Formats: sequence, C-alpha cells, structure tokens
Amino acid sequence: MSRLRRTPRQSRQPRRRSYDQYCASARALDIVGDRWTLLIVRELLAGPRRYTDLHADLPGVSTDMLAGRLKDMEGTELVTRRRLPPPVSAYVYELTPRGRELLPVLRALAEWGAPVLDEPRPTDAVRAHWFAIPLLRALEGVVTGVMQVTLDEGVFHVRVGGDGAVSYADGPAEAPDAHLRTDTATCRALSSGELTLAEAVAAGRAWLDETVRTG
Repeated sequence: MSRLRRTPRQSRQPRRRSYDQYCASARALDIVGDRWTLLIVRELLAGPRRYTDLHADLPGVSTDMLAGRLKDMEGTELVTRRRLPPPVSAYVYELTPRGRELLPVLRALAEWGAPVLDEPRPTDAVRAHWFAIPLLRALEGVVTGVMQVTLDEGVFHVRVGGDGAVSYADGPAEAPDAHLRTDTATCRALSSGELTLAEAVAAGRAWLDETVRTG
C-alpha cells in the first residue's frame, strides 16, 4: 500500500467576496458591504479607538469577527493601527483619510433610516454618540462651533465649521461653545426633520445653553 506524502499545511487567506461587476457602486460594496464594516467606521469617525473600546461599543460582534473586519479594513486602507506613546503603550485603530471620506455615506444612510427609527426595541443597545451623525442634519446652518450634547445615555460633542466641515467625538468637549441637553426621542425627531432645534427648545424638549464653557 503506497503512502501519500503529506505536504506541510499552509494557511490560506480566504478570497474576499466580490460582485465582479465593473461598476463603482459594486466596487464600493466589495470594500464596505460586509456586515459590521460601516458600523466600525461609525465608531472610528469619533476618533481613534482601542480594540476593547470598539468591541464594547459594537454589541453583538464577536471578537473573531471584529478582528477579521479590522484586518480587512487595514488591507483596503480604510484603517491604520498605531501604538500610543508611553505611559499608555496601547494600540489604537483610526481611519485613514480614505476612511473618513465615508462620513457622507453614513450621513445619507442615517437620514434614510431615521423615519423607520421607532421606539427602541427591548433588545436594542443604545449609545449616546450613535445620535451624533443623524443630529448633524439639525445643527447645520444653525450652529457654528462645538456643541456638547448630553442624553440620559451619555455625552458626545459635534463640531460644525463655518465652511460646512463637520465632525463628532464621544465624551465631553474641552471647551464647547454650547451645551444641549435633550432625550433620545427628541434627538430622533431632530434627526428625521420632524422638529427643528428652535422648535424643540421652545417646546421644552431640549435645553440649550450657549454661554457655559468647561475647562
């Protein structure tokens, strides 16, 4: 009986799935169409994050899935990984300029999805900074500068430049130009266009202080 000679087992990288269509939309989906990819972008648009922080703010993703997606995103040059200087000595992931260009995509998705964002389901996780992107719609043309937003679920801040540039980050701002306190239901109404910021303040559903600053 002849013996088959066994060759050393080599690890093979799975081929990324492709639509194999010569179409810009299809090519884009080849890169960002996988489950969790755009939600990872949503988190990293708020600034560099450690792996553990990403995992904490992406409820439902497995550690293997998150690690795989981040590796894919590094390969497509959406994300970079760098080490923070001592004494922190931890690695963080952050978006490349190419990755940050996805903000308008996420804004369009949030605007499209806002009308179907009803009351939270019992199984829904909620994070305050998830409201930052849809809230930008209500703030543009109304606010210029840094606004700190406080919800029952937490605090985030958004920056609206005079040139139309926008960004956001989790947590309080160092020196906000304004403070806004409201609730998730009002945030949802502002995001969908049901309410303007002025209407929310007049109705007592939002409280705006443009004089308080924190050091």
